[in-house]
Amino acid sequence: MLAKLKSEIELLSRHLEVIRAVVEHQPIGIMKLSEVLDLPYHRVRYSLRILEQEGYIRASPAGAVATPLAADLLSGLEGEVDELIGLLITIKQENSRNV
Repeated sequence: MLAKLKSEIELLSRHLEVIRAVVEHQPIGIMKLSEVLDLPYHRVRYSLRILEQEGYIRASPAGAVATPLAADLLSGLEGEVDELIGLLITIKQENSRNV
């Protein structure tokens, strides 16, 4: 049951790595992103597609560029992650009491 959650968190981590690189190096193409991140081309392409669908980046003739939503995502990320950690701690504590 938790394997799927772990897989989703790892995928999210990659998407965040890609968006940070776009913000830092924009405009940037897929091949350059692949080099910068040392990730396979197909994984970078998939992350870019997801990020574009969500509105965090947009394509330009020179490569991917971040939208204002990307800044919002990154600036609020720490609080969002803290909330998720809190939920996981609660699950862990409840499990400890029941074992």
